[in-house]
Amino acid sequence: MRNILIHGLGQNNQSWHKTVIYLKKNGIEAICPSLYEITDNTLLNYKSLYGAFSDFCNNQEEKLNLCGLSLGGILALDFAKEYPEKVNSIILIGTPYKIPKVLFKVQNLIFKMMPKRTFEKTGYSKREFITLVHSMSNLNIAKDLNKIKCKSLILCGDKDNVNMKSAKLLNNIIKTSEFKIISNSSHEVNVDNPKELSDIIYNFWKDHQ
Repeated sequence: MRNILIHGLGQNNQSWHKTVIYLKKNGIEAICPSLYEITDNTLLNYKSLYGAFSDFCNNQEEKLNLCGLSLGGILALDFAKEYPEKVNSIILIGTPYKIPKVLFKVQNLIFKMMPKRTFEKTGYSKREFITLVHSMSNLNIAKDLNKIKCKSLILCGDKDNVNMKSAKLLNNIIKTSEFKIISNSSHEVNVDNPKELSDIIYNFWKDHQ
């Protein structure tokens, strides 16, 4: 089984560093692709990003355990819908049930005013980052959720008020899912509480190998 951790928008693969270390101590190896590095496309949008991500996943010889935060969770959901035979399980962290369009518009305005250096850690330029966010505004995340048949775990930080309702909705709709709250965490659970997160991931993957 291949274990893949997928970072969120505004993060990079190093955001999973501590979680990976804790998992390794428990005997579980996980890989964390950089979404920037696997996307070789001059036109950056969600479609091209998902295409690169699905190619990356399909090039893995084994079945997959996918664990994604926010944007990473959306990518994991879309892949599980399209390639159910390739996915053993999914873990969704702080993943929206639907795109908050008003919030996205406000965020885009804020991004345009932020200095270019703010976006350096993501690997994307400021222009690429804003283009990617804009391309996600019409995503229909809720579509075909009934196609998710693999074992699923929905996680949300106890302080992530924006995504708590979405987490509960996903848990209700995905019939094979469990729901857990991570303590002392806001949206970026992998940064805020990697130890508790790694323990939950370990137990879930151990039970669903």
